[in-house]
Amino acid sequence: MNQPIFLEPVFQERIWGGTKLKELFQYDIPSEHTGECWAISAHPNGQSIVSGGAYQGLKLGELWSRHPELFRSSSSVFPLLTKLLDASDDLSVQVHPDDEYAGKHENGELGKTECWYIVDAEPGSEIIYGIEATTKEELVRMIRAGEWDQLLTKVPVKAGDFFYVPSGTVHALGKGIVVLETQQSSDTTYRVYDYDRRDAQGNLRDLHLEKAIDVTTVPQSYVPVSYTVSEEKNLKKTSFVSNSFFTVEKWEVSGQAEAAEQAKYTLFSVIEGSGELRHQDSVYPLKKGTHFIAPVDFGAFALSGELTMIVAHE
Repeated sequence: MNQPIFLEPVFQERIWGGTKLKELFQYDIPSEHTGECWAISAHPNGQSIVSGGAYQGLKLGELWSRHPELFRSSSSVFPLLTKLLDASDDLSVQVHPDDEYAGKHENGELGKTECWYIVDAEPGSEIIYGIEATTKEELVRMIRAGEWDQLLTKVPVKAGDFFYVPSGTVHALGKGIVVLETQQSSDTTYRVYDYDRRDAQGNLRDLHLEKAIDVTTVPQSYVPVSYTVSEEKNLKKTSFVSNSFFTVEKWEVSGQAEAAEQAKYTLFSVIEGSGELRHQDSVYPLKKGTHFIAPVDFGAFALSGELTMIVAHE
């Protein structure tokens, strides 16, 4: 079936979540503490559902296993996960393992390298990215002493910024930020510090210090992403990152634009504007908050309107 695969997202409530996923994307969120939209996901902890066409009602993981011809991937599981995150409060300071460590310690789970496109940020917003410690011994000492202000590197952010966060990077989103995250399909997080917050039952949330220390890259520091921009007729492409985990771009459409056949199955997320996708003899409306996959051999297609999309593939 050579059609776009549109997906219904899954929402996750978080202690730091809010209501911006409703305000910005008009999603029907489950509560006022909705932190995550798992928009394109085949992870067992939250699977997107195909919302139309021949495969309507299938979970993405089911589609992946039953119809590998749509993807032609060497991965045994759908390897990517696209999220929208609403950080209404500071997220915990955390770090993720790589594939080797996660495979050994987390029942075969993938590691977690990720990247963020800042969709929205309140004035003065910051993220934590990197550490000031230069050795593992210094890292351990500063953690044990609670020297968080001296250890953690803060970076100011604004809408339109992009950050690549490889496994082993100590990081956290700060209050007032909404991001689109492209990541490996993993739900493994090692919490380093959580501001001594308590959950709804009044308990301190668990930390995972030994594993976090194991996987943290030392030394590490923030280095801005170098990206390239190309322009075709009515289509501007910004290439942010391309590696063995994913390729991530921003596409900005203004008017009518033609897109060549994509070499691999490709994930699309509309983060601003509205328009249409024209493919073969069909027209599909696109609006802010729409997510879909173009399968292998999708062929050429056209985009029209005023649209900004984050586009990713293996």
